[in-house]
Amino acid sequence: MRERIVRAVAGSFMLTSILLTYFVSNNWLWLGVFVGVNLLQSSLTKWCPLNYILDACGVEK
Repeated sequence: MRERIVRAVAGSFMLTSILLTYFVSNNWLWLGVFVGVNLLQSSLTKWCPLNYILDACGVEK
């Protein structure tokens, strides 16, 4: 369940970044860059900040 939540949040942030870049400002591309870098580092280190947030919210592993 947690894995699906992490993927859904990452995908939502990426789509939001694309829409904001298109309609508001090119600076919103940095949100997509941040998400991409975070996904890359979490695949290498197996550490994701969203897991701590999900722990605090009581989401089961």
